[in-house]
Amino acid sequence: MIIDCHGHFTTVPAYFRDYRKAQIEDYAQGKTSGFSDAPQISDDELREGLEANQIRLQKERGIDMTLFSPIAGLMGHHHGNEAMSQHWSRTCNNLIARVAKLYPERFAPVCQLPQSPGANPAGCIEELERCAELGFVACNLNPDPSDGHWTDPPMTDEWWYPLYEKLVELDMPAMIHVSGSCNPNFHGTGAHYINGDTTVFMQLLLSDLFKTFPSLRLVIPHGGGAVPYHWGRYRGLAQDLGRPPLAEALMDNVYFDTCVYHQPGINLLTEVIPVKNVLFGSEMVGAVRSIDPETGQAFDDTKRYIEALGLSPEDQHALFEGNVRKVYPRLDALLKDMGK
Repeated sequence: MIIDCHGHFTTVPAYFRDYRKAQIEDYAQGKTSGFSDAPQISDDELREGLEANQIRLQKERGIDMTLFSPIAGLMGHHHGNEAMSQHWSRTCNNLIARVAKLYPERFAPVCQLPQSPGANPAGCIEELERCAELGFVACNLNPDPSDGHWTDPPMTDEWWYPLYEKLVELDMPAMIHVSGSCNPNFHGTGAHYINGDTTVFMQLLLSDLFKTFPSLRLVIPHGGGAVPYHWGRYRGLAQDLGRPPLAEALMDNVYFDTCVYHQPGINLLTEVIPVKNVLFGSEMVGAVRSIDPETGQAFDDTKRYIEALGLSPEDQHALFEGNVRKVYPRLDALLKDMGK
């Protein structure tokens, strides 16, 4: 199988986005609770949007299944209060659950969490448990609910521990994924995303988080941000700071996806990071949707880059399927129930 660990429902009908915009505007006018329900999207509308976009591309590119979550840029945790984030997250997760029910062999559901700046992460547990009961296999975890200002403690702080305890209990990994940037210094997908990935890796390097949570699994997307490119810097910093080697301290718990949109980047990623720590991901339809004029192929057709690496059959299987089934045991169980 070819399993894409990183996909978002970016093709929701425009009126769903309009609803969110209106919700934010209502909050600014003083509506801090009692939020209205989102407009109902019909099954036919869901099918139409998905089959013209994600499913069409899955078929064209030979991808069997995508781990599918709400639009990362619309999580918008800095908007409103915790109550509004609870309402919005539940709304988005319900939509993802419907998609997975309509296309169980195409999409495995991943939830967003109802985070809010300054709100204790323990407030996310109820929604996480609800989603686990609905068959979700993982969650997206925003390391910066302020969306560009980093006002909450580092992800290695005990502030986050109640949520990590629940993730371990549920045997769910978390993909570290920021949302949109509300800081004009940082473009959302071009800077804020990569900053978030890189920042969290450095936080992990400085901590003993995985001694406390040895079975916690975190996926750092977008190829790990700047991390693989500066691997020598991080190895050197760990050594200079008296930290254990990266392979010993982090690489049983931290994984990177392949959402890197050119061949040299994928080459570097897989030369520097052990194959066991790399998961196939494309993020389509996502941050970059155009055709690369140098190759004539879509930038986000990352499967092509992996196939061009010349990996052994064993390593290619691990990258496309085996690793993600190990990191996401609920997905593995789901696939086994399907006879896969």
